[in-house]
Amino acid sequence: MTYKAHNYQTRATRFILEHPYCALLLDMGLGKTVSTMTALDILMYQTIEVSRVLVIAPKSVALNTWSGEAAKWDHLNHMRLSLVLGTPKQRVKALETTADLYVTNCDNVVWLVEHYAKAGQRWPFDCVVLDESSRFKNYQAKRYKALYKVRPYIRRLIELTGTPSPNGLEDLWSQIRLLDHGDRLGRYITGFRREYMTPGAHNGNTVYQWVPVKGAKEKIASKISDITISMQAADYLEMPMLIDAGMSLRLPELQAYEDFRRECLLEVDGEQIEAMSAAALTNKLLQFASGAVYDGDHDWHEVSTAKLEALTDLVESLDEPAMVMYNYRHELERITRALPDAVPFRGEPELLAAWNRGEIRVLLCHPASVSFGLNLQQGGRVIIWYSPTYNLEQGGRVIIWYSPTYNLEQYEQANARLYRQGQTKPVLRYHLSCIGTMDEVVVRALHGKADMQQTLIKSLKAMRHETIGLG
Repeated sequence: MTYKAHNYQTRATRFILEHPYCALLLDMGLGKTVSTMTALDILMYQTIEVSRVLVIAPKSVALNTWSGEAAKWDHLNHMRLSLVLGTPKQRVKALETTADLYVTNCDNVVWLVEHYAKAGQRWPFDCVVLDESSRFKNYQAKRYKALYKVRPYIRRLIELTGTPSPNGLEDLWSQIRLLDHGDRLGRYITGFRREYMTPGAHNGNTVYQWVPVKGAKEKIASKISDITISMQAADYLEMPMLIDAGMSLRLPELQAYEDFRRECLLEVDGEQIEAMSAAALTNKLLQFASGAVYDGDHDWHEVSTAKLEALTDLVESLDEPAMVMYNYRHELERITRALPDAVPFRGEPELLAAWNRGEIRVLLCHPASVSFGLNLQQGGRVIIWYSPTYNLEQGGRVIIWYSPTYNLEQYEQANARLYRQGQTKPVLRYHLSCIGTMDEVVVRALHGKADMQQTLIKSLKAMRHETIGLG
């Protein structure tokens, strides 16, 4: 296929070429992979500034997206990719294969660094691409420490993400530190917190949560605006309508739920289930709202069928394909029993193709399995719905969240599998939420995180417009 770059894609490619160390905060659907590969092609075959590229990505992206983009576009067909995945023996063989791009997943970073260290070899990749760089937001993680160790040997580092700060501003510090060794936001997390944060939840000297001080987002945006570029799909694409159709459900077992919340003890099926901490109680309450709770032996016990019945009724009323997002194993098991034609999806290419052909009526997905790189927007046939709120009667696509997730990154990325560039139909998004339960609390917390991230991105855009006049 002939590549006809949109203006925003040309801008992203140019930014990579002009900035050896940079972060592209690009919304889902803006084609960050092809923009980056186009820049790499120029750096390798025209300007000869790069000789060996390592791409580090979530497994599904490493396995499907990069090779798919190279095969899709005529100007990238010549690029040779080697997938550094599988067993250690398979990975070593892939590293010894002659290629332009060596693509691996995040979990292999520690092994990769140790592999060259043990062999007494210098780090061979002069260019590294972190696809979904927020996977490196934890500066204490082994993968982060391993990559930072070889950072002096990397002459070009490109970070790509649509969710730079899924849990707050602190997530940015480690990602920017990889780019500039701490020149902009400080070399140490303590200094970053001292300047931009203040203690939130704490017990004595132990701080459990840091919150940004007034003006922190704007100040951070100013500091990093020269090495970051941010774009949102709504600013560049004619996107179809995204309609939130929240379904508030009454939980008949609400009294039992409230008793469990107060006493942290639940008896069901002759088993006593106890929540030993606030975090454990939160998790147990979410399980309760979704219909089953795990005991100490990791066996689940059904406590309610309200949400399961609501899902069954909803799917039957649509009478067309829908993507259903679940979080707990018991949800997967119970849904597949209630909906025999529902198909669990864990990234299998053949199921992806079947969904996009409209051959699967209900696709059951965990957010982690579809949160990066997969294109599911063609899935399903046209549906018809009648909405008293929006008075719509038109075709569309459906995504149903059976239970909520705290993980903003997975939430936004999973939604973007349907609501993205190339989608021509409106997307109807359902949230099955039990009234008076942790379902509602999590959704509010999720929206709070999203607001902070959007504010940051908007601040970055405004800063770049003011300083260099980019449109």
